[in-house]
Amino acid sequence: MKKKIFIFLFDGFSDWEIAYLTPEIRKSSTFELIYFSKDGMPVISMGGLQVVPSLALTEIVPHDVDMLILPGGTAWEKGDNEGVTPLVKLIVDLGKPVAAICAATAYLAQQQLLDNLKHTSNDLYYLKAVAPAYSGDSFYTNALATSDKNIITANGIAPIEFAREVFTILGLYPEQDIEKWFQLFKNGVWSE
Repeated sequence: MKKKIFIFLFDGFSDWEIAYLTPEIRKSSTFELIYFSKDGMPVISMGGLQVVPSLALTEIVPHDVDMLILPGGTAWEKGDNEGVTPLVKLIVDLGKPVAAICAATAYLAQQQLLDNLKHTSNDLYYLKAVAPAYSGDSFYTNALATSDKNIITANGIAPIEFAREVFTILGLYPEQDIEKWFQLFKNGVWSE
């Protein structure tokens, strides 16, 4: 049985932030990508792509989720994605991986899910500005992407580093192959 990787889509999601990881996961016979939206209806990405999700949020069985991926987009800062909160918190409580990039990291900070683990975002001051209850300053790391306690966070300018963290947590490829992939897409270097 394939492990299920769920990706939350919403109007205005940052399509490029998941563009490096989705093709690689989709190539795998071990994982299944499942796209969902709040109501299962089509959404339009920030780049204008119309995407038809497979499921509505209400159709997800949390125990079936092997990883949850949250792309960025201004909807997080506006509070438009609050409906996903019960699922996110349950996935975290179950100890399953959650991967967030850009404004989705601010959402995790708003939910106080970053207060006690190493994390990153677009900037520490950004997190403090959009998440007043956030108190994880001492755990903030100025990195493009990082992982701790099954939570992956990434800066919005780091979709390749974000993908690498996701691949590592999933065990998508052996570590040396993940590094080869990273060097190819980040630096244009391929080594045999």
